[in-house]
Amino acid sequence: MVRLINRDNAINIARVLNIILKTQEIFTQIKSIEHPDVGPCIYAMWHGNQFCVYGIPNRHKVNVLVSTSMDGDIITHCAHNLGLKTVRGSTARKGAVGGTMQILERIKAGESAAIMVDGPKGPAKKVKGGIIKIAKMAGVPIIPVHWYSPQINFIKLPSWDSMSTPLFFTRIINIYGTPIYIPEDIDSEQEQAYRDRIKQSLINLEEKAPKIFKEVKKEIPWKLNLNLNYPRYK
Repeated sequence: MVRLINRDNAINIARVLNIILKTQEIFTQIKSIEHPDVGPCIYAMWHGNQFCVYGIPNRHKVNVLVSTSMDGDIITHCAHNLGLKTVRGSTARKGAVGGTMQILERIKAGESAAIMVDGPKGPAKKVKGGIIKIAKMAGVPIIPVHWYSPQINFIKLPSWDSMSTPLFFTRIINIYGTPIYIPEDIDSEQEQAYRDRIKQSLINLEEKAPKIFKEVKKEIPWKLNLNLNYPRYK
């Protein structure tokens, strides 16, 4: 069987997706709610909400952890063209050391990171341990983030993670949880407790997002987003 995505056509697929994403960007308005005023951090989100990184303040200083797979090649090109940085690697065994070291270097330089805590293969909404280890080594907080819109064109794709994405005119909120600091001397049992805490924070954000959206929706512009001035990847 011929793979639909291979090294030869990955760049072409990425170019097509870039056109789609850049077009959608014009129609998308995202408002950040309760974003903590902290320095470098690690944003934690479900894999299905990974596009919420677009709405993170100062996204040109956010490094998204992307797998070294061919799918990751496509994601990397798309992320760069949306003004994000990427780190190729994983929080799993394969690629863990390289990815972790790069993230630590970027955080030391004053930048932040974004990790899909149940990715890249799931199971969905189960927090894996990599983010705990990285936050502990870096000495920075983990900030849970969830995005939400009640609009019918804020759709969920038929994928394992039920990925959500806007389609044409969409008003969205990015809502952030309380920063979670990981002590340096935790044991495996305490680590699991922090994984549970991250999961519960993401669940809480999802539950309260509809009410918050109603409170702030009038503050979200209903117009084309033409403020697209950010560093571009070449």
